[in-house]
Amino acid sequence: MHFRLEPHPQLALVAFTTTLPGNLATLVSPPWLRTLLRLEAAAPVQRSETVRAAVRDLLRQGGYKPTGRGKPAAEFLLREASTSGLRSINPAVDAGNAVSLHSGLPISVVDQEQLVLPLHVGLATAGARFVFNEAGQEIDVEGLLCLHDASGPCANAVKDAQRTKTHGATRCTLNLVWGAQAVRTELERAAAWYRELLARLDATTAPVRFEPSD
Repeated sequence: MHFRLEPHPQLALVAFTTTLPGNLATLVSPPWLRTLLRLEAAAPVQRSETVRAAVRDLLRQGGYKPTGRGKPAAEFLLREASTSGLRSINPAVDAGNAVSLHSGLPISVVDQEQLVLPLHVGLATAGARFVFNEAGQEIDVEGLLCLHDASGPCANAVKDAQRTKTHGATRCTLNLVWGAQAVRTELERAAAWYRELLARLDATTAPVRFEPSD
């Protein structure tokens, strides 16, 4: 897979595809993966104030305000893990949530088959918004870095679109780890661990090729 990456002064992004050993309706997260959804679990990456600040600065670049309900997804995971605890959803999402929780970097997991080519990553245009949950709630993504397909923005470091989320029939996903140039080392470590976790789930991954904009 490949997609176009629009120029951005701060963005550092790792993207890869994953092929699962079966569709998600047949897969269950093993105990070791569910353990990683806990704050106290041992992990080879560690969230920090430096990472949190770099991600917020990245999202502000286009005029988006990453605060309140619009803050980065990794911050929501941390709050949930600190209060009610993170619940297991499915192996594909759990692996991403575990890496995001411990690294502090937002992660998107989308169903490849729901994407309408071509794809690109860039700032969402004025008035752009999408439904992000089954209740039909929308997020205004104007000025926010997003993955776009032919139907519009569908994933970002805050929320992913309902139309491209994983479901029972999902077998192949596109995974994006959102980072900033200032924390590239942390990004690369998190992405490497992410792929290791997926390999433990008997999934195969392949890097995505980025194409610069003309």
